[in-house]
Amino acid sequence: MHKHIALSTISSDQFICFPESVGCYNDNPQHSVIRETGEFPNFNIHLVTRGKGYIQMDGKAHEIKKGEAFLYVPMQYQQYYSSQDDPWEVYFLHFYGEKIKEFLLEKGFYQTNLWTMNHWERLQQSFQSLIHEAETYKQLHQSLLSTLAYGIVAEFITQAAPLTPRREQSSTEVMLNLLTEIQEKACEPFELQVWADKANVSMYYFCKLFRKLTQQTPMQFITLCRIRQSKQLLIEHRTTPIAQIANKCGYPSVSYFIQRFKKQEGMTPLEYRKRIMTTI
Repeated sequence: MHKHIALSTISSDQFICFPESVGCYNDNPQHSVIRETGEFPNFNIHLVTRGKGYIQMDGKAHEIKKGEAFLYVPMQYQQYYSSQDDPWEVYFLHFYGEKIKEFLLEKGFYQTNLWTMNHWERLQQSFQSLIHEAETYKQLHQSLLSTLAYGIVAEFITQAAPLTPRREQSSTEVMLNLLTEIQEKACEPFELQVWADKANVSMYYFCKLFRKLTQQTPMQFITLCRIRQSKQLLIEHRTTPIAQIANKCGYPSVSYFIQRFKKQEGMTPLEYRKRIMTTI
């Protein structure tokens, strides 16, 4: 069984990105694609959600399974196929756009084809939303098609980590699991060595891998988590003193908390609270 919804090509500069086609292949052991270099002008993302398949790269067949994805850039040689004994369920998106091309190049997504996904179910939901829109309304809502396609690309960028040699892949998996715990404990004192030990890597490698996975340093990530938590407390506890909220969010110094909050949100915590109180 397969679903392949094609859309008419529009000007590449009309939207940030636009889908050329989208769909899903399921329980089809014969699914196989070969495209020669220079043949296919669009980006091509595939997400495996069940079973397994293979992508031919550098003269070798690389297995790709549930929660993993591959991305081809325009005009690149492509060869991929489903497993015969355990056929994959795979969602795909072919898309284009001059601005998205520059963005993906800048973010380093031209460097490899193979990726592993953190929380891949969210990416699957994004695919399903675009498939539903394209199948139901065809090309009637172009701006929505563009928005949904960009949502897939943005989710992919956020979740994707390169499938790399075994040691780094193992460390990557550990780090992905640690991110949730780091977020939950962000308001506690952050000790880099403690977290590096949990990941069983050096502090230098921890920071390098952390930046690769999140596009942020550990402290930038911690700051975002703390500010998010402080905003929630400002909403839920409208009479609690700012100093108390600062302390709960990991900032013993209220002046430093106000400084970080204003840099991140463009206003002081008190200004944020007053704005919320007048809008809710």
